[in-house]
Amino acid sequence: MERALPERMHLDEDVTIPVVLKNRYPFPVNILWIDEVPVQFQERHFQKQASVPADKHITVSYTLHPLTRGVYHFGRLLGYLKGPIGLLSRRFQFEAHAMVPVYPSTLLLKKYQLLALNDHTALAGMKKIRRLGHSMEFEQIREYIAGDDVRTVNWKATARKGMPMVNNYTETKSQQVYCLIDKGRAMKMPFEGMSLLDYSINAALMLMHVALLKQDKAGLITFSAAVDDFVPADNKRTQLHQLMEALYRQETDFQECNYEALTVQLSRKVSRRSLVLLFTNFETIHALERQLPYLRNLAGRHLLCVVFFENTALKSLREDQPETLEGVYVKTIADQFDYEKKQIVKELRRHGIMAMLTTPRQLTVEVVNHYLTIKSRHLL
Repeated sequence: MERALPERMHLDEDVTIPVVLKNRYPFPVNILWIDEVPVQFQERHFQKQASVPADKHITVSYTLHPLTRGVYHFGRLLGYLKGPIGLLSRRFQFEAHAMVPVYPSTLLLKKYQLLALNDHTALAGMKKIRRLGHSMEFEQIREYIAGDDVRTVNWKATARKGMPMVNNYTETKSQQVYCLIDKGRAMKMPFEGMSLLDYSINAALMLMHVALLKQDKAGLITFSAAVDDFVPADNKRTQLHQLMEALYRQETDFQECNYEALTVQLSRKVSRRSLVLLFTNFETIHALERQLPYLRNLAGRHLLCVVFFENTALKSLREDQPETLEGVYVKTIADQFDYEKKQIVKELRRHGIMAMLTTPRQLTVEVVNHYLTIKSRHLL
């Protein structure tokens, strides 16, 4: 028995593991085989059966779906072989220990790579962005192509050439985009098998990938009680790999986040005005008020956007019609939590801080949309 493992797996993506079963006997056999899959999958009754013809080998496979990042340890391969009569069973054991790292999801990277280079973002379920104007970076005069904005027609060049000519402008490039990821206890909350930290990491990786395609500089800061990782913003070819390596090993803890230390480190290490997206989670208005002075400080130096999450578990509670007194209490509390989330958005915007309240599943699309909107409106 032989198992073929990939060099790496990716979070929230299916991976197929092929296993080769060889029969060296001159008669067909039935094999009950067991793979000691990593403990993260909690597969306590992993058993597969297969029939192998005489002197042949077959390839069988199974699918895994990792929901946590880190190193996954595969164990032994066990086989219980029975002949045609089936009276006896022989046990085989193969030492197939291996380690495979699980990185943040890259499923949509190629899809967003094409979308980031044109305006057809609606194909990804993203809203259409209305451009408010052009940047002042003139590039060239070229022939008109169907779909070009008629307001960019250069009438003098058109008269000289005898064919429609348009001015071509380029977007502002080499702007700095930083993703600040909260690793405190608030990000430990689970949603469909993954933590809020995992959703934030996937969205941050996608955003930085799109930013690099737009020739901006992408950087990363992770923090909890202290600032843990700092990757300076850059647009070199190896930047995405460096960011992925930094995101791969991030874990949540149960400490309170130190926004004061974050503000100090960011002011020391990032002097240039940048787009800063803070991935965190505030459940109550009081939690926000404790950190609001530091957020206002960051917003004074950079273009800050706070990204936090809706509590989707409360949606069904709010929509239910209670029939008991206990149900009324539960619905009232759910409505209060929903109201506080909306108040957090209003309070942030009142202080000139952009806020994004979204569900974990919609996080990636909403964040990339927001970045493209900022680029189109030249807010940075």
